[in-house]
Amino acid sequence: MVKAIVGANWGDEGKGKVTDMLARQSDVVVRFQGGANAGHTIINGYGRFALHTLPSGVFYPHVTNVIGNGVALDIAKLADELEQVETQGVPAPRLIVSDRTQLLMPYHILQDTYEETRLGGRAFGSTKSGIAPFYSDKYAKTGIQVCDLFDEPRLRERLTAAVELKNVLFEHLYHQPPVSVDELMPQLLALRERIRPYVGDTVTFLYQALKEGKTVLLEGQLGSMKDPDLGIFPMTTSSHTLAGYGCVGASVPPTAIEDVICVTKAYSSCVGSQTEPFVSEVTGPEGDELRRRGGDQGEFGATTGRPRRVGWFDAVATRYGCMVQGATQVALTCLDVLGYLDEIPVCTGYEIDGAVTHSFPTTPHLLRARPVFTTLPGWNCDVRGCTDYNALPANAKAYVDFLETHIGAPITMVSTGPKREEITYRTPKI
Repeated sequence: MVKAIVGANWGDEGKGKVTDMLARQSDVVVRFQGGANAGHTIINGYGRFALHTLPSGVFYPHVTNVIGNGVALDIAKLADELEQVETQGVPAPRLIVSDRTQLLMPYHILQDTYEETRLGGRAFGSTKSGIAPFYSDKYAKTGIQVCDLFDEPRLRERLTAAVELKNVLFEHLYHQPPVSVDELMPQLLALRERIRPYVGDTVTFLYQALKEGKTVLLEGQLGSMKDPDLGIFPMTTSSHTLAGYGCVGASVPPTAIEDVICVTKAYSSCVGSQTEPFVSEVTGPEGDELRRRGGDQGEFGATTGRPRRVGWFDAVATRYGCMVQGATQVALTCLDVLGYLDEIPVCTGYEIDGAVTHSFPTTPHLLRARPVFTTLPGWNCDVRGCTDYNALPANAKAYVDFLETHIGAPITMVSTGPKREEITYRTPKI
């Protein structure tokens, strides 16, 4: 069977922890989209890790980890990440990289950086990891696949065609120096040797794994709001962040996905441009306090280190996020963060042009939305590390009940800290 672990919101929900935790009972973990532009923070017996490309199943020797064909693969970053986890004492993971995965090239990073500079105040808040140019090239059919690395004449031919287009942009739009095929070729051939031991036919591998009844986890990057079709376009990422895309990005049949675990925080956080709509945002000293207490080391991006914008739980956005993901269950993370509050606001509606809606709108309306809050009593105590849901304070459990009712999806797991074992299990009420 296939389980998908995906984000209900803007990303940074705690998917890495949930994947790391559920990988214990799984055989395969697959990254199916995105690149090294976002990270999954994991704390376990080996230490603290921020994974950017490696699947979060790498800490279990029995798990086969797969980089799916839908990933934007930066080989150098993947190789460096493998070395880093092994340096920290993790046994060499079992890893297969799809031979159909496309390469994130140095010129993608340059183009991303140049374009953000050109846009100035209209920039999208890109991590400048080359993701948008990568996916643009993929769908324009000018990308380079991993399999091309092992056919040097074909590699040079495809690289030459891609560089011709890039240099027109670099020289005439961005007024930057051109890139050289002769310089890129030896770099690619060197990277080929770093990845050679891991390259394989993941399409057939996953087909066989499912035929044998093995459990496969699909690990998503970012969340529903960042999907370019169903998210807050154009302030999105460039890959599809929904569980449904796992069928394409990992190559598994739609009929195999039996469980979609949506992850959401007990409050909201978002990395991105300040122009991005974030209705429940809290700023000033109140926001600074929530940011400082959030996550396991404060709310700062695992990849960029940028301060995340923070806000109260947004039930409107989360209900929509769970809906488009097709959530069969929800994992609520970071409940422990809210223990300092006497009262906790929850955004239960949006006021747009004088009318209140409980449906998540398209971007033009979202930019005019103002939050409608319902305030709940806090529990005013530290619940970090609690592993028995019934032992939580009554107000904490009432808060979870309230969220479940408003998002319309069953909350089955409630995380009380960043470590693997800091989790409680709950019987849903809907």
